[in-house]
Amino acid sequence: MSRPHRPRLVFATHNRGKVAELRELLADLPIDVLSADDVPLPAVVEDGDTFEANAIRKARAAAAATGLPALADDSGIEVDALGGAPGVHSARYAGAHGDDAANNARLLADLEDVPDDRRTARFRAVLALCDGDTVLTATGVCEGRVLRQPRGTGGFGYDPLFFVPELGATFAEVGVGTKGGCSHRARAMAALKPLLIDHFRLAKRPPTG
Repeated sequence: MSRPHRPRLVFATHNRGKVAELRELLADLPIDVLSADDVPLPAVVEDGDTFEANAIRKARAAAAATGLPALADDSGIEVDALGGAPGVHSARYAGAHGDDAANNARLLADLEDVPDDRRTARFRAVLALCDGDTVLTATGVCEGRVLRQPRGTGGFGYDPLFFVPELGATFAEVGVGTKGGCSHRARAMAALKPLLIDHFRLAKRPPTG
């Protein structure tokens, strides 16, 4: 249960994987993270030309609907051999929004004739915080490549196909904590966190143990 002295922050998503990642990334701060499953949020058409435009739009809508500071992200995979696609269309690459299996299947089909050394890609995430008239943004990128078949049963989205050289595994093969060390969303939060701490005048929890 939320305590009165702890700031509350609404993360504008129904994606439980994203919520779990964000709560892990903010675990060292005295802040309560709510999601779209905790408070009613309006549907937002994500038709911006950039990740930043979509993230800001969702954050502003969530803040206006709840009266609370709101955080939103827009993220996706950019594949070099496809000219940066799916990009901002990652969540609806195969048509229906959020159909991970269909999106992965289309990506594999589009890259069927692309050799391994040209399957380079990156995950990009933009986080936007809206609190009244204040809007803060930060971007994070994680480089990797697209495999020819999925590996791992964890994660969400394109995680089973995205191989990260520094991990020697796909995001779907590692836990939230390991992924949180180098994911695009983690890197965006690392850039945003100092701004968030300053904005809310927060203090990080001292280390335990």
